[in-house]
Amino acid sequence: MLTKNRLSSRSCSPLCRLAFGAALLALPGFLSAQPGGGPQRPLPVVVTAVEKIDSFGDTLEALGTTLANESVTLTANATELVESIHFEDGQSVERGDILLLLEQREEAALLKAAQATLAERQRAFERAIELVEQQAVSTATVEERRALLQEAEGRVEEIEARIRNRIVRAPFDGILGLRQISPGALLRPGDVITSIDDLSQIKVDFDAPSLYLAALQPGLQVEGRVAAYPDKVFNGVVATVRSRIDPITRTVRVRAIMPNPDLLLRPGLLMAIRLDKNPRESLLILEGTVIQEGERSFVFKVEQADDDQPPTAHKHEVELGARIPGKVEVVSGLQAGDRVIVHGLMQVRDGQALDILGESTGEEPLASFLKSSSSKPDGQEEESKP
Repeated sequence: MLTKNRLSSRSCSPLCRLAFGAALLALPGFLSAQPGGGPQRPLPVVVTAVEKIDSFGDTLEALGTTLANESVTLTANATELVESIHFEDGQSVERGDILLLLEQREEAALLKAAQATLAERQRAFERAIELVEQQAVSTATVEERRALLQEAEGRVEEIEARIRNRIVRAPFDGILGLRQISPGALLRPGDVITSIDDLSQIKVDFDAPSLYLAALQPGLQVEGRVAAYPDKVFNGVVATVRSRIDPITRTVRVRAIMPNPDLLLRPGLLMAIRLDKNPRESLLILEGTVIQEGERSFVFKVEQADDDQPPTAHKHEVELGARIPGKVEVVSGLQAGDRVIVHGLMQVRDGQALDILGESTGEEPLASFLKSSSSKPDGQEEESKP
């Protein structure tokens, strides 16, 4: 028996097939297998198995832009001097962390006075409640003191709000950008302090042809690549499909979400998106196994009725579907595990006996097969002659 080889799955062009046929003619004893040369010997061929893919789909490719999950430019909403800064450039912070304090001594003094007034009016109101129970004062007096108490409470809340406006906190967990302010500077509303981005997951916006609108649904798997990490694939899912179609480009904006636990992705990157729409279970074969006759497609399937006899080639019509580089989808005509001829198609005939020299999987070039085939021992060659 010959050692079987695993061969390239690249599509075999007509020139490639001619070269393979010439190589077969050069194999020892091949000419004796031709008509008129005595009993027909099995034809040396290379086969490949029909591959079953659980999730196969039509591929959509697009370019998208990465966005932070949440992104804010931090500013102040009060005019005041910067008292202290409590963060560094690029620091990771949690929601509620204090980032910056503005001068607030005046507000602290006003708060102390307002709290004293509030306490005094609280006592006055409580005394009025006791006196009205003794019928020493009218209910109008009680209502008047209640109003004064509420006024004092409002004054305290107002000053506390002004103090909170002088404390800048992180609005969510994230990573800070570059600091744009220094201690002692006069900060005005709208002046940029820094930025904060939530990078725990990344949004990717890309445009897809409206032709694919029916297949673009939330939850559809996507793959992304960026030039900064050429060997890494980032996986995610479609989160949202915009409700409007661009009337000029006839495209629809799609937003995908990608987890970013290692914080490799940053906002603003150009990402190549690959999306398999209409995922399904499919059968794939190498493109080099297909023979086109007009609009019809055929393959030579390997069948073996008896273990004592060599396998034979049988021509089968197949219906083809989508294509990927080097392979084509089989819609009907074959089953998973069937073997079809990929090299040797120039010489094979329907019903012809076969000598299977190897199985192609796409790893090794054809040259390695020819070298191995030509190294058959002479003793084996002689034994195979009739």
